[in-house]
Amino acid sequence: MKLDGRTKWSYCIGATGRDAAYALVSMYLLVYVQYTVKLTTSQFAVISGCMVACMIWDAINDPLMGMIIENTHFKWGKYKPWILMGSILNAIVIICLFTIRPTGWAFVAFYGLMYLAWGMTYTMNDISYWGLLPALSSDARTRDTLVTLMSVFICIGQFSVAGIVPTIVAGNAVQTYRIVALVVALCFIAFQTLTAIGVRERPRVDDSDKVTLKKMFRIFFRNDQLMVSGIAFFFFNIGQNLLLLFGVNFFYVEYGYSKGGNLVFWYTVMYGLGTLVSQALFSTMTKFMPKKKLLQISTILLTVSYACFFGYGYFLPKNVILLNAIGFLIFFFQGIDNLVLLVYVNNTIEYDEYRFRERHDSIISAVRSFAVKLAGGVDQGASTLILILSGIYVTSQKISGMEIEVNKGNLTKEEVLVSADSALGAVQSWQHLALRAGMVLIPVCAILIAFFLVMKKYRLDEKEYDRIVREIETRKE
Repeated sequence: MKLDGRTKWSYCIGATGRDAAYALVSMYLLVYVQYTVKLTTSQFAVISGCMVACMIWDAINDPLMGMIIENTHFKWGKYKPWILMGSILNAIVIICLFTIRPTGWAFVAFYGLMYLAWGMTYTMNDISYWGLLPALSSDARTRDTLVTLMSVFICIGQFSVAGIVPTIVAGNAVQTYRIVALVVALCFIAFQTLTAIGVRERPRVDDSDKVTLKKMFRIFFRNDQLMVSGIAFFFFNIGQNLLLLFGVNFFYVEYGYSKGGNLVFWYTVMYGLGTLVSQALFSTMTKFMPKKKLLQISTILLTVSYACFFGYGYFLPKNVILLNAIGFLIFFFQGIDNLVLLVYVNNTIEYDEYRFRERHDSIISAVRSFAVKLAGGVDQGASTLILILSGIYVTSQKISGMEIEVNKGNLTKEEVLVSADSALGAVQSWQHLALRAGMVLIPVCAILIAFFLVMKKYRLDEKEYDRIVREIETRKE
């Protein structure tokens, strides 16, 4: 069945609001806590531990949500009710996370519970939204086009938050984060409502038998190509996320509190441009070379780009234009790798259908979300450990106290910026190096593991995938 324009655009545009919401929480929630909430080092460590535990549970919860979707039959469709319900509940949680502010250990307890609620409600939306993608079409070209177009709107949503937030929060962070959270939450609901109303779901073609927990795990472990691509996607996401997770702290430490936010904006522009260009060119590039060859070239150049970032200010000059150019290259090649691995995971749906004559879109698609969230837990633990051991967290708490006083009306924005710059100026060179190592060495190692795993073990190339799809269609006829 040919994919109609209304379905294609409603599905892809809907990614804008959901990924704006995800970017706000994944990139800035911990920064919000670090720079606006007064906590001891032990309390901050416990919060980070709660986030890691919640992410691990959330990763486990993803395939369970996929099983729930497989076993429910709504008149409105298999996926759309979950998409809309998840967006509404998650938006409410986001507003609470950035608005309600107990103190001390009460904040730790509140934060842990709300972060757990955020993960579970986002999973409702995430698994159903991504499960809908392979269900829309099995045609390789149509799917590549969908992934490319959807990724453009993902980038727009992420950039709208990642680029603007750091430029407006410094000096009045408590109130600004509260307003941003409200706006983003409403956008999440609006864009996902567009998807729920606009998409025409195809009739269910998955296995009619009830999917039990035992069968769900059997579906995972019988699909060797799903295991390979899922593990590779996990390691790739460990590498991909750390650079952004450390981004705000990097610019604050390198350039100060008053200038760092604006420089984050321009670096995020590079993130947006690099990702958008890679996504715009992806479909065209796959016409001229196999995806494995594209992955090989991209990973080599990505490693070189990371090496340049590590040397910035050491063996390369400390020039903002050069830094942004390096950032563009990193995000461009990360975008290519991400799309190749995403297509590889989705292609295992047809591989499973071909081998076992059953189709389970939402369960297999949940592996992508499982890998992302499990990687997020690893990154969260690593970033917190580096911030505490390097002493950067202690410095940020001085700024947090100032931001709280601004919210009370006891300090002006200008006074905060001057004092914060002075505090960050006292950060020593070894602390700079520790932060840089966390942003480069861990990501490069993780990305290379993903690359070698795919090159050695993944065998669903274009020729084999097309043969599998033809065989499935022949069986149906």
